[in-house]
Amino acid sequence: MAEHSVTMEATLKALLDNKKYSTLKDILVTMNGADIAAVLEEINEEKITLLFRLLPKELAAETFVEMDPEIQELLIKGFSDSELRQILDELFVDDAADIVEEMPANVVKRILAQADPQMRKEINEILKYPENSAGSIMTTEYISLRPKMTVEEAFVRIRRLATDRETIYTCYVTEDRKLLGVVTLKDLLLANDDDLVSSVMDENVIAVHTFDDREEIAQLLSKYNFLALPVTDTDDRMVGIITFDDAMDVIEEETTEDIERMAAMLPSEKEYLRSGVLDVYKQRIPWLMLLMISATFTGMIISGFENALAGMVVLTAFIPMLMDTGGNSGSQAAVTIIRSLSLGEVEFKDIAQVVWKEIRTALLCGATLAVACFGKIMLVDHLLLRNDSVTMLVALVVCLALFVTVLFAKVIGCSLPMLAHKLGFDPAVMSSPFITTIVDALSLLVYFGLAKGVLGL
Repeated sequence: MAEHSVTMEATLKALLDNKKYSTLKDILVTMNGADIAAVLEEINEEKITLLFRLLPKELAAETFVEMDPEIQELLIKGFSDSELRQILDELFVDDAADIVEEMPANVVKRILAQADPQMRKEINEILKYPENSAGSIMTTEYISLRPKMTVEEAFVRIRRLATDRETIYTCYVTEDRKLLGVVTLKDLLLANDDDLVSSVMDENVIAVHTFDDREEIAQLLSKYNFLALPVTDTDDRMVGIITFDDAMDVIEEETTEDIERMAAMLPSEKEYLRSGVLDVYKQRIPWLMLLMISATFTGMIISGFENALAGMVVLTAFIPMLMDTGGNSGSQAAVTIIRSLSLGEVEFKDIAQVVWKEIRTALLCGATLAVACFGKIMLVDHLLLRNDSVTMLVALVVCLALFVTVLFAKVIGCSLPMLAHKLGFDPAVMSSPFITTIVDALSLLVYFGLAKGVLGL
């Protein structure tokens, strides 16, 4: 598939260079808008507008939506007013709103000037909602039916509105904009022509509100396998729908943000290759600075036990292993819980159950690692390497510290993301690097505390 894409891209570039526009157009009309957008991003900027103008109106609109904002801005600046108006006429309102949101003020002004009054009104309506709300990703282009319509009248209305609506497979029954029920195209096809829509519709409708969190709504669509969800305002009037494709975009964006936060980076809105060095620097340096400062506590703990370490230098050899195991144990628990919170599998009320499960898991993991570590120390360090400083008591201290560290790490790793979620923060903030720093400090305190108690340092 990848080889086919590369070959197609090379063919289109060659046809464009040789000015074979007729052949080029014949190939383009057989392609998907997303694939054409990918090709446009790889060709020279001065040829992008030329290639785009070869596309039919509907395909041009599909392609335009799939492009990066930088390419969209480049095209808009090269469009005549009539060309821009044609593209806007083919766009769904939610897609137009997304484009407006990404454009600089001078480009936005031009887009709104060329949009028809109704589209301009609907774009402004969507843009007034908070960025992470249902209202910000909804579309106002849906099929509404009246309850007293016959099925035959419903089909007449659907045919008349179909070309301008984002989906026609799910229709909504409203009266004075109040949502009464939902009916699918399948329901209508199986009903008699003279049946009333009210007798066919399903009154048990799951609806969301304009200010609901968009990530939760995306999960709701995924959970119930809906093609769309109706959106109502504070007065319970229907104002739009959220379609499955928009929900997929939200899930992808939120998952990317979580991964970036778990890797101790600020979320970026740009693709990696389109981000400048300064952008990447700004994205990474805040967390690196914070983690560097917090890691000084680890150094302070080691310095505090410097005299004890001088009396038994062999203990320092096991510090990296202890800290790495603790950090990895905490990271495992943290990543599992962050993902479960993101998918709605656990909530804060489940914290006792989660902690108890992680404690039992930690006891098993800790005991297994401690036994394996004891065998490794006595067989490899003591017998094979003939290190007389590694005694059975030293091995016991290391293994006990390892066991306790794994226990602490698992509990911290599972509880901190849940506490963050409860306080209204993104649980991904309590990511692996952050938890690792805390666990490192605790593991050293446990290790040196046991060394003083057992070895009498």
